[in-house]
Formats: sequence, C-alpha cells, structure tokens
Amino acid sequence: MRRPIIAGNWKMYLTPEEGAALAVALAPRAAARADVDVVVCPAMPLLESVGRALAGASLKLGAQNLYPMAEGAFTGEASPKMLVALGCEYCIIGHSERRQYFAEKNAFVNAKVKAALEFDLTPIVCIGETLEEREKKLTFDVVGAQLEGAFEQISAEQAAGIVVAYEPVWAIGTGHTATPEQAQEVHAFIRLKLGRKYGDKTAQAMRLQYGGSVKPDNVDSLMAQPDIDGALVGGASLKVDSFARILNFKR
Repeated sequence: MRRPIIAGNWKMYLTPEEGAALAVALAPRAAARADVDVVVCPAMPLLESVGRALAGASLKLGAQNLYPMAEGAFTGEASPKMLVALGCEYCIIGHSERRQYFAEKNAFVNAKVKAALEFDLTPIVCIGETLEEREKKLTFDVVGAQLEGAFEQISAEQAAGIVVAYEPVWAIGTGHTATPEQAQEVHAFIRLKLGRKYGDKTAQAMRLQYGGSVKPDNVDSLMAQPDIDGALVGGASLKVDSFARILNFKR
C-alpha cells in the first residue's frame, strides 16, 4: 500500500510572517493525519521563516523550484544545497507555470531532478497537457514525452523515491478539474509507462499525485481512484480549514 502524499503549492502568495503563521496553524492538522505525508511549498523568500515555524513538526517543507547547480554565478536562483540548508526535504520540479512562463524544457527538468536527488531532496515532478493538446487527443503523447524526459538517466532505485504529479494545465487555477475517471486514466498510463521503463515492482511503489483545482468537495472522489496516491494543491492549501479537509480525505 503506497503512503499518500498531500503537498500544498503556495505559489507567489503570503509574506514570511503570514507563511509562518499558516504553517503553525497547519502543523497540528498534519500531525493528526499520521498515515499521510504532508508537505508545504512556500515561495523562496518564505522558506526560512516557515522552516523555523516547522522545526520538529511532522509537516514537511518543500521548495517550488531549484537551479541544478550546487553554487555559482546564477543571479536570482537558489541551489539544492541552499534549500537543504533551509530545511527543505521536497522540491516541485517542472511545474507547468515554469514550463510556460520560463520556457523550461524536458532536458532542464531532468537536470533539476538529478540535482535534487544528489542533495537528497525528493522531487515532485509535474507533467500535464494543455487544453489544446487534450482536444487534439495528444494527452498521452505529451505526458509520455514529459515523463521520459524527466526520467532520462534516472535509475530504478532513484525513481522509486520520486513523486510524479499529473497536473492537466487546463485545470490549474481555472476552477475546472479533471473528472476522477479522466485523472485515473492518465495516472494509469503514467504507471504503465514507468512499469515499462523500470519494471512493475518499482512502478507500483511510486507515488502519483493529481493536481489541478483540488478542493475539499472533490478530493474524496479523486483519492478513491486506484492510481492516485495524493494531491498537489494550489489555492486551497492557503486556507487552514480547506487544506485540513483535503488532508482528511476519505477513500
């Protein structure tokens, strides 16, 4: 049985003080769900204050991005070495907003995955298609290519610890959510692809999240699907009660 993982992507919201207060409020809610891994991923300027607020808590800290070098002259970037020093255990990689607004390609996503693994950060690798691609029936082509690119030269042992988040771009921040059946169809495809690359044992051990307008009123039906092991939550993770309800999903 795969251990569920719920992660909150706070995107570019909250001040350091607001983020710390939210983390403090969420920590006991996460502790009450001991059978689930719970992660919050604040914006870079919040990592230090949120990390301090979570010291000793079961609620884990993650980053939203990294640059795939330990150090160097890369103005405006943050290295995996820095993130680990701030207490991060997870890092979101390849989010569609990074792909869309910052032109990140599969090869760069792959480099970030390798850098995260080098520093013992657990990557949350995001993949997903646009509405246009879905309407053209290219979902499996796009998702398959992104998956292959992200896992290039990644061993089965490394892959087993990576989290994959399927986030249909047309459902992120739009209020539209893939139906449980649509989400399950793509998750099953992802697990099949991983099984062909790494073998069924590794594929069955890997955790797959769904992301894209996950809310308290749809989390139960999504989490009831056999290949959905968690959620990558956007706006609903910024409110204590809504995120707490998502953590307390029922299958």
